[in-house]
Amino acid sequence: MAENQAPTPAPARRSTVRSLLRLWPYVRPIRWRLAASVGSALLAALSLLLVPIVLGRIVDGPIADHDLDALWPLIALLLALGLFEAGLFYTRRVILARPLARVETAMRGDLFARLQRLPVAFHDRWGSGQLLSRATSDMFTMRLFLTFPLVFLIVNSVTFLAGTALMFTQDWRLALIVLLPAGPLLLLTRRFETGYSDAARRAQDQNGDLATVIEESILGIRILKAFGRHRSMAERFRGQAHRLRRTELRKAGLLANLWAVIVGLPELALGCALAAGCYLVAHDELTTGTLVAFLSTALALRWPVESLGWLLAYANEAATATDRYFEVLDAELPDEKVDEKVDEATGERAPLPGSSPNGIRLTGVRFRYPDAPSDTLDLLRGIDLHIRSGETMALVGATGSGKTTLTALLPRLYEATAGSITLDGRDIRELSRERLRELVAVAFEEPTLFSATVRENVLMGAPGADAGQLATALATAQAGFVEKLPDGVETEVGEQGLSLSGGQRQRLALARAVVGDPAFLVLDDPLSALDVHTEALVEQALRQVLGSTTALVVAHRPSTVLLADRVAVLADGRIEAVGTHQDLLRTSTRYRELMSGEAALVPEGSPAR
Repeated sequence: MAENQAPTPAPARRSTVRSLLRLWPYVRPIRWRLAASVGSALLAALSLLLVPIVLGRIVDGPIADHDLDALWPLIALLLALGLFEAGLFYTRRVILARPLARVETAMRGDLFARLQRLPVAFHDRWGSGQLLSRATSDMFTMRLFLTFPLVFLIVNSVTFLAGTALMFTQDWRLALIVLLPAGPLLLLTRRFETGYSDAARRAQDQNGDLATVIEESILGIRILKAFGRHRSMAERFRGQAHRLRRTELRKAGLLANLWAVIVGLPELALGCALAAGCYLVAHDELTTGTLVAFLSTALALRWPVESLGWLLAYANEAATATDRYFEVLDAELPDEKVDEKVDEATGERAPLPGSSPNGIRLTGVRFRYPDAPSDTLDLLRGIDLHIRSGETMALVGATGSGKTTLTALLPRLYEATAGSITLDGRDIRELSRERLRELVAVAFEEPTLFSATVRENVLMGAPGADAGQLATALATAQAGFVEKLPDGVETEVGEQGLSLSGGQRQRLALARAVVGDPAFLVLDDPLSALDVHTEALVEQALRQVLGSTTALVVAHRPSTVLLADRVAVLADGRIEAVGTHQDLLRTSTRYRELMSGEAALVPEGSPAR
């Protein structure tokens, strides 16, 4: 089972700050709330630095003087500072919780909207699990960064600077001892950031790969069980999980090493400061209260220093999540520019398809997939084909000849590499995709249904259709089975429509294509999953639909070919022959080979539409 992977980013030195700054357009509307949250947390942290000062006053005052009456006001002050700090932290959470939920919703909405607009070629290259992880786990990582690490990176930095200044006012000699590890810590954190960033990116990509395996195994559970491949899929999952485990352990090892140094060096410096402070107190160069206040201040700064590793780690993970998020948003959208032709003489715009019947015309159309090797030939190499207005053209060819690809060019699911395609004389590139897809309805060989009701799945082809049109489309597709479903057209069909048979899914997909009475209809082997009896009934109903539209039908069997007025044979990337079914049986060796085995079942002289 092939596994689509996200394109591997080009190796480059990434700036964590530059990556995180890309979140600013989303954060900007809540910047004042964010500033208020930072301010609340900062006031709470700074109020904590007042505690050592009060403790110093207690030691040098009431305790030294044995004055209990003077002790109670200072104890009350400590209690008030604690309550003040708790209130500010509560306020910070309340201020920021709801706005950040809106930010996450907006970002997730933009990501989903972008995924809907990106071309099919983009989705061909990316694993669904990779995209899913960007919309879920990466989004959570970014929101959590804005909630905690971003705030405390600012708060802890200011608190550390304020605490350092306070220590210097208490005793500059002890302050220098405590700050000795600062230089080595800065170098270490810089080195840590580079290694952790690479590991974080690898872990998030592997998490996306793991999600892809899970999704594929769930959607393909029937195939896995039918072929007894559940053990091999489980082995594949374990392999992906072990790779992710190794990467996570690598991250944990980097963080553990950093944490050990961040905790160990300051503790060593603090021990040295304590020894030096005791010496100074013993020689009457420092009061006991000042030493207590200094040590309390140094201890209060332990959290800003020790949290540095965690904050840097999460900042790197958030930066990686941001990069992954914007990889999708930065992906190039198809050109939406519509070249509205204007007649120079009259000043009027060119007519829309249908006003000047000329059918579908492909001229010199070439196509190759964007990721095709440069040394391979184009899949389609100069397609010239004219489907007259109101005509049904059958397209036949060997497997892999490009029939499905050709049908995907008409609604611009893929862009032709060269050449032009016109609808009633109007180049499809002059129409917006929205308008084009209102005109061209498509039914694919592999029908896709969504976790919705029958009504919602069918009316996806024409959201404005009424109940009568829905009933007509279901009747055309011979989807009478819908009436026997528990809730009729309101029955939920389940994910991918797996609660239905293959033939039932294909009939609903066909109903979706014809429900809006489209001006142009593209059917990719629409009857392949039907039994002979149902196929005959659908063909009979389809003749009425095809009589009022211009259609291109990919066909593999003579029974489907007989729905068409003419047949086009696709071979070697070109249209090799065009004619009626009977004419091609007489004149085209390739067509006879394609129809062999079933052609004999068609009575001589049977009319071909």
